[in-house]
Amino acid sequence: MSRPEKDRIINCPPAFAEFKPPGVPRRALNQIVLNIAEYEALRLADYEGRDQVDSAGEMEISRPTFTRLLKKARQKLCAMLVEGKSLTIEGGTVHFKANLIRCRDCQHVFRVKIDQDPTDCPRCGSTRLLSLAEQFGHGRCCRGRGNRRLR
Repeated sequence: MSRPEKDRIINCPPAFAEFKPPGVPRRALNQIVLNIAEYEALRLADYEGRDQVDSAGEMEISRPTFTRLLKKARQKLCAMLVEGKSLTIEGGTVHFKANLIRCRDCQHVFRVKIDQDPTDCPRCGSTRLLSLAEQFGHGRCCRGRGNRRLR
């Protein structure tokens, strides 16, 4: 019996969670699911250019676990590009350090600490806000967890 998966600490949710080749209806595509921890491994290693030891520490996981996540994420991303599949980022046992908020009126996306609940958009003043962490089923559960090193 394997032990339960440890929570991964994620900086903040992705701004976009679905990608597909243009001009092809989604129903005609096979889907690849990238979990949020795999997304974070890609972001840290390939987008930010951090080494694996530092990245694993940021996610509060072991370096071998980070390496496995990164390998799986790269394989999925490559399959999406080569085979023309759609990619969806979802789920996982994670907690966020910060949140992204999208204004439903002007589409402005802004970052806040995970324990902040903004009431209006800094760009247009709208109160119609969408919490991207909550779109992934998180938000209040993340408060006080993993935000020790919040940037």
